[in-house]
Amino acid sequence: MGWHRELLTGFDLETTGTDPREARIVTAAVIEVRDGEPLGRREWLADPGVPIPPDAVAVHGISDARAAAEGRPADQVADAVADVLTGYWQTGVPVVAYNAAFDLSLLSAELRRYGLPSLRDRLGGREPAPVIDPYTIDRTVDRYRRGKRNLEAVCAEYGISLDAAHDATADALAAARLACAIAGRHPKVAALGPAELHRRQIEWYAAWAADFQSFLRGKGDASAVVDGTWPLREPAGEPV
Repeated sequence: MGWHRELLTGFDLETTGTDPREARIVTAAVIEVRDGEPLGRREWLADPGVPIPPDAVAVHGISDARAAAEGRPADQVADAVADVLTGYWQTGVPVVAYNAAFDLSLLSAELRRYGLPSLRDRLGGREPAPVIDPYTIDRTVDRYRRGKRNLEAVCAEYGISLDAAHDATADALAAARLACAIAGRHPKVAALGPAELHRRQIEWYAAWAADFQSFLRGKGDASAVVDGTWPLREPAGEPV
């Protein structure tokens, strides 16, 4: 039947910024999806403990005042999200995240920031897996397609409705549906088991990063470095 017809878990974060080492969680969503249809969801609003920059507010609409008044402490949200995700991994359910290296690395940084057990700690030392990242898969199976590769653009390419972009729940559902649509269009992706697909994405992301780094250096940026680690970049050094 294929993994895309089975239970999947869509995951998304909306945050204070674009650097996963420094940005904080503002909202989070985890949504169960089977054959593209939502079954249940969990949502969180955090008080990130730092001012939310105006450009981030413009993206997701969560103000400092609302986060302070309605949000849970950031450490509690990070802990709860990590527990939910690791619960799915422990039962073999894939977690789907668009540009997973951002969301999972940011969550990992938050756990470290608050002295909480890492994702690996919660999984008894094993890697968080399987992860399915429509961004990485689409960029590989349709490498030469022109245009943007953000969630809205790729949803449009595959006919996935995304009415509230940058709402964590809407984005998590769209990511899961997009994974199903990509598998439907590309039978070779659908035929891979989740564990093998996870392994392939590690290779695909590393290959893309190496190519992009070469491109940047060829354009004159001799010091350009593109991290090819997927899906989780563990934070280094002291928490920021």
